[in-house]
Amino acid sequence: MSAEAADREAVSGSRPCTPPQTSWFEFLLDPSLLEQHLQGPHPDPSPVQLIIQFLEQASKPSVNEQNQVQPPVDNRRNRTLKLMALKVAAHLRWDLNMLEKGLTIPVLNMLLNELLCVSHVPPGVKHVDLDLSTLPPTTAMAVLIYNRWAIRTIVLSSFPEKQTKPGPHQLNMMNLVQQEKELMENILSVLREQATDSIMVLERALNIKKDFYIHTLRTLDLLAADPSTANGETESSTAGLHISADHLHCQVHYDLGGIYFQQGCSETSVYEKAREHFRMARELLTKRLAGYWSACRTLTGTSDPNESQHTPYGQISSFMRNHNYGALIEAFIRDNVTFSLPNSFRHSIQLELLHKLQQGDKALEEVCHKLCVCNAVRDALEGGVPCVSFHQLLLNPSKNTISFLLEVCTRSLDKEHLSETSKRKMALFIKTVCDRLEDVSLAFMVSSHKLFNELLQDEEKILMEQLRKSSAAVNLSAKQLPSFYDIPVSASVNISQLEQQLILSLDARHIRQILIELHGMAERPFWRVNSKWEVPVDYVNVILAIKDNLTRDLVYILMAKGLHCISIKDFVHARQLFTACLELVTEFSPKLRQVMLNELLLMEVRGHEAGAAEGNMERPPSDLVSRVRGYLEMRIHGITAMKACSSESTSAAHEHTKVTD
Repeated sequence: MSAEAADREAVSGSRPCTPPQTSWFEFLLDPSLLEQHLQGPHPDPSPVQLIIQFLEQASKPSVNEQNQVQPPVDNRRNRTLKLMALKVAAHLRWDLNMLEKGLTIPVLNMLLNELLCVSHVPPGVKHVDLDLSTLPPTTAMAVLIYNRWAIRTIVLSSFPEKQTKPGPHQLNMMNLVQQEKELMENILSVLREQATDSIMVLERALNIKKDFYIHTLRTLDLLAADPSTANGETESSTAGLHISADHLHCQVHYDLGGIYFQQGCSETSVYEKAREHFRMARELLTKRLAGYWSACRTLTGTSDPNESQHTPYGQISSFMRNHNYGALIEAFIRDNVTFSLPNSFRHSIQLELLHKLQQGDKALEEVCHKLCVCNAVRDALEGGVPCVSFHQLLLNPSKNTISFLLEVCTRSLDKEHLSETSKRKMALFIKTVCDRLEDVSLAFMVSSHKLFNELLQDEEKILMEQLRKSSAAVNLSAKQLPSFYDIPVSASVNISQLEQQLILSLDARHIRQILIELHGMAERPFWRVNSKWEVPVDYVNVILAIKDNLTRDLVYILMAKGLHCISIKDFVHARQLFTACLELVTEFSPKLRQVMLNELLLMEVRGHEAGAAEGNMERPPSDLVSRVRGYLEMRIHGITAMKACSSESTSAAHEHTKVTD
């Protein structure tokens, strides 16, 4: 080797070896390359740079033969590029802070609109008219992410920006900068016009207590594999990244606090709303941190002697260690007003004491009953259904138990900040308790209570008359239903008694618990217990194809009972049964999930028709009209108008609820 060649090799070898940057089209040629690239330690291009490149290429205008500029072509290449941009955002876990920092408003607007599209958000329907609780989880989450970004962008755009004077070399870029600025202002104008709707969407989301799911790389691949699937009903509905309700609510409270604080500049009274949302965000964040802290403290066996003075968790731990169960019950009652403790934590305390009771500590029986009552009231105030143990307690309660229940109900209502929603939930709970009590004297004890008279004044006389008529009725369920944990191996409990309970019950959790106990005693199809339980023929084959016997029985019975309730115009119980069935089938069957969504919609239509037949001349709610229209538009092309809630639309909707492709 010559000296010159050696010098060249020495120089080139001394330079650091920088791998060439991967070009965007390489990911298009090899789809598997994207995930490998993102999982690298320092990917180049970075994730946000990739999003920009993918969307920039997908939105490039085309030029026709006449040399005229045309909108971007909707072809496979561009759709793939948009999907890859979404995959990168999914890799970032849809972190709005990171996306807002790295992407301009127009690019992020394009990205999130594409998310709405692939998540099958009903087109042509305002987000404020959607019932998020009935949408597939990933669809609902897409709507929430978009509206969170909308109000965050309004807030961020109100901050002053430092203007830089362009130098001579930048003058040729001024036109492009001006174009982007005009585009950004147009988007902001739309977001500001829709701000009220976005706020309302997020406020309503705070009432949803279920957990959420958001798209991952895998679920986006599933959608890409079957883009024609209607309404987002693919395996991706519940296979995405799990987002707890508390986690989402914390973010939503913070974002709402920000927009209200920004609006307070022109209307100072709005600062009160901002303060309340920031307070809730702080409490939820503190709750999550306290939960982890408490778990670590338990696992490590360490404790802070001052913890009981600082956190609700510390107080509960102190009461449990010192067997101060009176103070524990008082803390649970106070928490029904403050909502400081998560419901899961409260129920875990109840289960811990129940376990000790089953091990022989009979002194805890009354404590367990009282905690069960406290948790049932909390469940009701959160819009949930009380647990099975509470329903078992109501089968044969003592006078003291009912007296304590009424005390807890009274003390659990915040007199200073009592909302109409809380009053309605408590009224429904007390009426349900009264209806379930077989002992007429105990039912009168509830109906004559001051709280009953305050909350259910209009229904008091009707209920009293029902109680008088039922005083001579045969008590079919006075015998207490055994706990699931107490069933002996010999299964000495009379199966016919449980089957009778199964026929009478309209509570989904109670029905499920009875079926669990029945299946522990005998393996047979309990959906045949009552010959009057009927579901449409089109549904039967799909339900009976469910492999798990317990699940098959539960789905069939919930649907049959719900349909029966509709036939007798008991729409409240029908909605509860259908909602429980929807939550159940969502876990394993997209087809049955769509069936239940359709049945819920049809139930709402029939409910409105029933009201109209009784002289209620109110127009159908806009939400119902939008849902029916969106439903039909997805299946009947060319529908531009329809008469909502007419008998024709009812029969049409019923036809489309069949499980047929």
